[in-house]
Amino acid sequence: MTAKRSFGVMLATTAMLAAGPLIASQSCTDDAMLVFDGSGSMSEMGFNLLDEPRIFEARRAVQDSMPQIAAVRRVGLVIYGPGQPEACGNIQLRFAPRPNAAGPIIDAVDRLQPAGETPLTKAVERAAEVLNYRADPGVIVLLTDGKETCNGQPCTLASELAADAHDLTVHVIGFKVRDDHFGWDDPQDEGYERRVTVARCLADRTGGTYASAETLDELTEALTRTLGCQLIGQRAGGLGHRPS
Repeated sequence: MTAKRSFGVMLATTAMLAAGPLIASQSCTDDAMLVFDGSGSMSEMGFNLLDEPRIFEARRAVQDSMPQIAAVRRVGLVIYGPGQPEACGNIQLRFAPRPNAAGPIIDAVDRLQPAGETPLTKAVERAAEVLNYRADPGVIVLLTDGKETCNGQPCTLASELAADAHDLTVHVIGFKVRDDHFGWDDPQDEGYERRVTVARCLADRTGGTYASAETLDELTEALTRTLGCQLIGQRAGGLGHRPS
């Protein structure tokens, strides 16, 4: 983390402590899963081939965003990409939602060596199962740099989740998505432009948001906005209370 960013985090933390304990909004009671793209394309360079591999900035974004996020929400982690001999069997549940997960998530992403294909549909489905989505509310944030490459159908899954879930929201972050990373499982759907990943339908059909991130700051902001929680600057037990 840069000195400037570290100073900004320090100031924000100081202000929070001075104001007393903050109350997380109702949405923070919902467990969340981060579904992280560890496929081989994350080791590729940026658009002009002069930049660093995508995974470098993704690691920094996780380092910058997760401490604030995990302080107010239980978060779990699924990584798809490396780790299995079968090209499309590479979905790893690192852990279910837990308190104070910043350290384990940062460590897992820092150690990640991108490889393999992109079974993002199955990875999101696995995360939904971990959240017990048919009975409990939850949030999934999918970070991907491109298309499904393992014959999964993200738009079909999106419709199934929307129909069967108790209250599940999927947010999608497209990180440095390029033309050669696109694919469709719903060619008749004209609502998707070729400048966003087809996985956008996972967000559109579950009430989530789609964010396109090209820079470290944009990716950090997208992670913080989708996984993070609005905080209310009042002490617990103090909402609406007036002394008699």
